[in-house]
Formats: sequence, C-alpha cells, structure tokens
Amino acid sequence: MLNICIQVYGIKQEIEIFVPKEDSAKVQIIRLKNETPRRRKLKLVYYIKPVIGEDEIKTSEFLSFRYDRNSNTILAENVTSSDYKNTIFVSSSEKIKSYTGLKREFIGNGGLRDPDGLRLDNFSNKFIDKVSNIIAIELEIELESLENKEISIVLGTSDTIIGCQDLAYKYSNLNNCIQENELIRRYWDELLTTIQVNVPVESMNIILNGWSMYQTLASRMWGRTGFYQSGGAFGFRDQLQDSISAKYVNPEITKNQIIKHSKHQFIEGDVEHWWHEETNRGIRTRFSDDLLWLPYVVADYIEFTNDYSILDIETNYLNGAVLEETVDERYDLYLPSEVKGSIYEHCIRAIEKSLNFGEHGLPKIGSGDWNDGFSTVGNKGKGESVWLAFFLCSVLDKFVKICEYVEARDNINDLDKNVGTKKSEQYKQIIEQLRKAVNANAWDGRWFKRAFMDDGRALGSLQNDECKIDSIAQSWSVISNMGDNDKKYISMESLENHLVDAENGLIKLLDPPFENGTLEPGYIKSYLPGTRENGGQYTHAAIWVIIAEAILGFGDKAVEFFRMINPIEHSKTKDAVMKYKVEPYIIPADIYGQGNLAGRGGWTWYTGSSSWMYIAGIKYILGLNILNGYMYFNPSISSSWNEYSIRYKYGESIYNIKVINKSGKNTGVKKVSLNGSVVEDGKVKLQSDGSVNEIEVEM
Repeated sequence: MLNICIQVYGIKQEIEIFVPKEDSAKVQIIRLKNETPRRRKLKLVYYIKPVIGEDEIKTSEFLSFRYDRNSNTILAENVTSSDYKNTIFVSSSEKIKSYTGLKREFIGNGGLRDPDGLRLDNFSNKFIDKVSNIIAIELEIELESLENKEISIVLGTSDTIIGCQDLAYKYSNLNNCIQENELIRRYWDELLTTIQVNVPVESMNIILNGWSMYQTLASRMWGRTGFYQSGGAFGFRDQLQDSISAKYVNPEITKNQIIKHSKHQFIEGDVEHWWHEETNRGIRTRFSDDLLWLPYVVADYIEFTNDYSILDIETNYLNGAVLEETVDERYDLYLPSEVKGSIYEHCIRAIEKSLNFGEHGLPKIGSGDWNDGFSTVGNKGKGESVWLAFFLCSVLDKFVKICEYVEARDNINDLDKNVGTKKSEQYKQIIEQLRKAVNANAWDGRWFKRAFMDDGRALGSLQNDECKIDSIAQSWSVISNMGDNDKKYISMESLENHLVDAENGLIKLLDPPFENGTLEPGYIKSYLPGTRENGGQYTHAAIWVIIAEAILGFGDKAVEFFRMINPIEHSKTKDAVMKYKVEPYIIPADIYGQGNLAGRGGWTWYTGSSSWMYIAGIKYILGLNILNGYMYFNPSISSSWNEYSIRYKYGESIYNIKVINKSGKNTGVKKVSLNGSVVEDGKVKLQSDGSVNEIEVEM
C-alpha cells in the first residue's frame, strides 16, 4: 500500500495504491480537489510498459493489444507464450478518451521525465509498433471550483478476457475500490500486530513491529519478486525458511508451505532447487542442503503448534530423469508421479538421501550447499561441507523426536530391515558420528573449516590465502549445539575478530575474499571481492551470527549486532544515507564489504534475511519461545535494558508480557507470573479463550 499527496497549480492531488486481498489487480485511487475559484479541465495520462514474458526484447513483437469500448479496457496478451497465458488489462472509472501503443508517439524526444505525448490533444488510438510496445491512456477530468473527485485506474490480469472485463467493471466502482482498500488494510493490520514489542532500541521496535514480517510475506512468500529479482519462482529452501517466521502470525501459512514443497520432491528424495507453479518447470540440481529444509521446517512447525497430524498428509512425488554423473543441474518440465508419500515419509526420504559421507566423515557438498557460489567445491563427488555437517546434525536432532513419536504411535518395535535399528536410534548414532568427525577433522585451531574440496584442500582454513575463515561454520557449530564446548566459544571469538566490521556496520560472510588465489570454489569467484557472497555481508549469515551469540548468552553482543545490521541504523544521518543508498526500512540480502563501496546496501526486498531477522529478534533476543502449546521465556538481552514488553495475540486471547531486568543480566529467568500467580515451571499454557493475560518475567 502506498499513499502520496502533493499540491500543484491549485490542484490537490492524492494517489493511494493497493493490491486487493483476492483479486490480481493493482488499484490506484486518485483524489483530486480544485482549490481555486475557477473551473478546471485536466488531462490524466496513465502509462505502462508491459513485458508479459521473461524478457522485454524477446517478447515485445509477440504482444497483441486491443481496446474494448464496452468494458472501457485496453487488453494485452502474449500470443506465442505457452508458459504465460493470462491476459492483462488497463481500465478506469473514467471513460478512456484516447490511447496509444506507440512508444515513439508517447515518449518521443522528451523522455519519461517529459514525454511528448503529454502535449498532444489526443493519442492516435493505434497499436502497431511491434518493437516498442507500451500502453498509454488519456482521461479527461473536469473540476468545478472547490470540487472533489475520485478516480480509479486499474492494472490487472486474468486467465480469460471475461475475467479481465469483470475485474475492470468491479473496480470502475469507487465504492468497491474503497471497500477493498479497507479490507486489505484491516487484514495487514491484524496480521502484523500479532506480536508487538517495546524495547529500549527504537530501530528494533520499528523493524520487528511490522516491517520485517511485511517484507517476508509480501515480497518473499506471495509476490516472490523485488527490484533486483523479479522471477516469481518458489525456491525449495527459500520459502520454507521464510515460513518459519510466518508461524508467529499464522501457522497455516507454514503448514501450507510445507505441503506445497513436499510436492516438489523427486521419488529419489532430492528436490527441485526452484520452480514456477504456472509452468511445472524447474531445476533439478546437486545442491546438498535444499532437501533437508523440509524435515527441519516440519519439526519446527510441530514444536510450535503441537500439530502432529501434518505428518500423515499425503502428497505425490515428482517424476524426472536422474542427473547423469557429469551433470550438475537440469531445467525441465517435471510432473507429479503416481507415487505418494506422507509428509513424514517425504522427510525420511530427504534425510536418507542426505546420508552420503566423504573420507572425513562429513556430508558431501555436491554442487553447493547453502552457499550456491561454492559450485565446484564438490561437484566431482568427493568434496565435503563442514557447515552441512552441523546443519544435518540439527535436522537429525529435531527429527529424532518426530521419529520417536511415530514409532510409539505405530508401535514400531521391530528392527528396521535396512539399517538394523529404528530410525530414531539410527539417527542418534549418526549424530554422534558426525559430532566426532566434525570436531576432530574440521577444527583448524581457532575456528572450524568451511569445506573440503574434491582435491582434498580445505576451505576456511588459516592455511588458505583466501577464505581463511567463513561465518556459517562458526555460527552453526553453536546453533546445532554440535561443536565441542570450548571450540564454540573460541570459534565465535575468531569470527568477531575477523568478520565483524563495526566501522561500516556489517558482518562479513568470509574473509579474505576470493580474487587471485589458487582455490577455484565456483562461481562465487566471479563476484568482485567484497560483494555478495564473496566477502561482503550476506545478511542471512550475519543473522545466524546474532542467533549464535544469543544462544551462548552474549546478550550485549546479540543486541549490538542486531542494531548494527538493522537497515534503519544505516540511515540516521545524511552521510550514512549517501553511503548505504538503499531503502532504510527493508532488510537487504547483502552489504558491500570492501574498498570504497564498503557499507553500501545491495539486493533489497527479495531476501530470506527478513524472516531470520524476525526470528533472531523475537525468539533468540527477546526470548519468546513457544513449544508444544506452551510459552516460555529465554531472553538474551543487553545488560543495560531495565525492562521491555511484548504483546502477543494468540487466537482470541492477548498476552501482555513484561520482562524486568533489575539485576542487569544478559540471560536467565528467576520467576514467571501469570495474572499475579507464580508459574512454577515458567511455562504458560496458551489458550485461545478470549482472555487478556498479564505475564511478568523477572530475570
């Protein structure tokens, strides 16, 4: 939603833009007021450059346009596209006086700042330019002295022309526009105010009280688009991670995402790295972590909701040719097979596919793990990932509890004929094997290595000339709780010393960046040193650092790092704005980390960092934990915070939580009271009964 108001030449102008909750349309309500004593006649022009396909140049000559007088719409479609069959339309509550599809007629020599078409009496009403297609419509508006007028202009799409005409008719009615606008405003308000916090750091309040969750849902989950990437695809690991934070505002979002992603798992257990729902086309790869996010998120969802019924939902696996030995990826049409499995079976199949270990006892990295840029670290089949070892341990640890539940429910006492033991016992054994292997073989003296390449050389070692240390191997040694106790603390201290750049307000992914060294880890090396994965801040990983600090109880560091990478903090002065250069309210995917670009924001909006930022703030710093229908508190905060509060709407109930820190602690809870009564175990049972509850947490 966007609202802009200006006043020019005695005409007050306001435009309100929104997308309805259900309809595929962009609705613009224009409000005009003539504040002069004379009658005014205005010309309103609305212009768009339709693409209707993957690429403007490739699709332009195949676009077909027509004006439908009866429905007052301009209709456009790509007549050759088999992937995108929808028709788009432009319409208005006012009669379209004239139109053009000719770019040279509308823009001319004036450019978009001052197009020649604004000085024409009427447009030509022609669509004949097959190279530079546009849509521009002219509306003629008359305003009496002091008169107010509202106008709607709608850009929308439907899979049929009738559908377009119906939407155009609906939003030509200003009352319908206003009602839909109010509906969507109420929807977002209810969703984004599910959790509201009040902490001593105002930038933290702003980012957690709406912006982070809005970015996650609007851009990542639903639009799947942003200024720097407008693909519309689902990523297997991507939207699953986004849905982790969505459970706080609506667990059904998380559940539906799990179900959707399970349908994009192949019979063999691996998954599509990304896909487009509209075409059933996607890419099959050798990325080693994608498939594991399914059991990770399933276990996380069950812990939060206590909803074990999701395990029994059945969905189909995908069919697809298995990748040949020398092929790293294939983009193709992949259709559902006739083979079905429960969500539990999908998860087990993913885990089993991942139990593929190399000579150091660590899982093989394939053509990349979380860092896609490590595309040639292990694509020959030998390279191993240290980070993946920690992540796999975390997945197995979470899923052991799920296996034990299923085994008890289904009375599974017999030994598994394939592995000689029950799944829960098998996974416990693998966790211990991995724990020993990673602590013995991946420790580099002061931190954990990042990976072993096909040729046996290590990444993330002090012996390297580039990428001596990598962030996520250190943070996940803590998050997974699989690093030896002393090694966790030592590795995080090393991370702080080598990767935290307080001057520029960023936490680097790795250092030094790849440039001229002998290591050839993959396409990561094609990025300029200090940009994106190659030694800049990759915010996703920076937030994992914050989570690790909070888990270790270093609340001062967790809060300071959260504040430091918060985009709002990068925009507090004119100098900071000129350095940062991107939106101050949107969490960026990356920040440049080297040279004269250090501190400049990179890719914004379409980044999974927004979801993890929310989780880091709500769960790990403020300590709001929900487990099996109970709420408990484990804050890791700045010792200077005397108190803070959280308002949590759970169904029909409200929980007002006040955390008091008179002793200046970082972590630890002494007492929890609910409505004046002490809760002995500190766990508050959540109930949606319409009650208003007062909780006091004493640290």
